[in-house]
Amino acid sequence: MATVLSVSGSPSATSRTARLLRHLDDRLVAQGHQVVPLDVRTLPPEALLHAHLGHPAIAEATALFAQADGVVIGTPVYKAAYSGLLKSLLDLLPQYALAGKTVLPLATGGTTAHVLAIDYALRPVLASLGAAHITPGWFTLDKDITVADDGSLTVAPASAEALAQVTDQFSLALGGRTTLLAAAG
Repeated sequence: MATVLSVSGSPSATSRTARLLRHLDDRLVAQGHQVVPLDVRTLPPEALLHAHLGHPAIAEATALFAQADGVVIGTPVYKAAYSGLLKSLLDLLPQYALAGKTVLPLATGGTTAHVLAIDYALRPVLASLGAAHITPGWFTLDKDITVADDGSLTVAPASAEALAQVTDQFSLALGGRTTLLAAAG
């Protein structure tokens, strides 16, 4: 199956966005894909600040994008746009880093007032990076994501269903199988 790069653009170590992505990564793995997680916050700050000097961490991140068949991009929404940390990484990638890639955009935020951030802020950047196919994305409210003391994640039923649908559409676009098809086979 496909290799998927799962990118969290959250600056927080206790990020709901990153935890949600890791939850969806499990679904993609169950569908036969290899998933490589990338939390942008773990890149050295000097790599993002002085990338013009050819920092090895940026070269490694660029190689991960190049090797992936598909990319899941997750970001918290701040002031109706994707995170500055994600912007820093996307700005450092080659102009057509997503050429030939299938991309699933996801966002989390505190209010439905930011629901259009995927289509009006993130999707144009992904398109300008050459994404071959940007599948329908999903915005999840923070209140719909609960992290238990043991680190386990629970997603409110309506959001969980929608996330499963967009993840399955992404998987199918990569040539994968959905969980329902896998269970039937």
